[in-house]
Amino acid sequence: MASPFYLTIEGKFVIADKEPDGDSVRFIADDLDLYQELQRNYRIKPSRDRSVQLRFEGIDAPEVHYGRYAQPLGDETRDFLLKKMGFAKIKFQGDRVQSADPDTISGVILTQAADVNGRPISYALIGKNATQLENGNWTQVEPELLRQTLNFLMMAEGKAYYTVYTSTPRSHRQVLREAALAAREKDLGVWAADSTSIFRLVDFDSITPPNGQLILPKLFRRCTDYLKAVADGYSGNLADWLEGVSLQRSRNENDAVIIRDRTQVSLSSLIEQYNSQIAFQEDLLDITFVEKT
Repeated sequence: MASPFYLTIEGKFVIADKEPDGDSVRFIADDLDLYQELQRNYRIKPSRDRSVQLRFEGIDAPEVHYGRYAQPLGDETRDFLLKKMGFAKIKFQGDRVQSADPDTISGVILTQAADVNGRPISYALIGKNATQLENGNWTQVEPELLRQTLNFLMMAEGKAYYTVYTSTPRSHRQVLREAALAAREKDLGVWAADSTSIFRLVDFDSITPPNGQLILPKLFRRCTDYLKAVADGYSGNLADWLEGVSLQRSRNENDAVIIRDRTQVSLSSLIEQYNSQIAFQEDLLDITFVEKT
């Protein structure tokens, strides 16, 4: 069972000359040595300015840039997050921030581990919510503290999808799920536009702005890679492609998924395709992805 204890790391969030999105920003820790206490710390590679890319725990926001491709509401959810963090007067060149006021925002992350891409999987806090925590301490993240995080805010406002993993403590999943359910019932943010349950996949325009459908970002990434394969000559459907890719050890995109905390299946088994119409057969609030190691 995943532990609810997370390491507090103080530092600064930075966006200038970076490409933030709605669930991932760069962070400069005051003490880089604290990363050594995390699981899979060997994957963390700070850049020249000492910053690392974070992965926000429990949420997945519409993509701003997945290679050359983006999702509907991607810019909107990113801009919402940056504003709530306290950044203003942001100037972009494409997806890259040219300048912002202030340059950095002080805060803390609560983290246990890095993901397979070397990103600390983190809850993020700023302002008064951050100053109550002590740098270098392992803190039990109770529901009250969880509700003070930017992660929870994004979920409660419908700015991100509920996307949890087996590494997310079960008590946290419950709190985040309740927030997502309330946002969905009010048709907030992504939930007003979500088409994951049934959508058409003809080409990239089907799932990208300006007129594409909004789907779960993880599924968007899989669909995008599938369409690239189709462009290169692949002739099967999405589920078949996922199953084929899963046989390649270096590139398994057929995620393992647990349904309602009971049954483990593959992502491909949840997909039904009829010509260009794709149906996703589970409630997004009932699935937990198995963390890759």
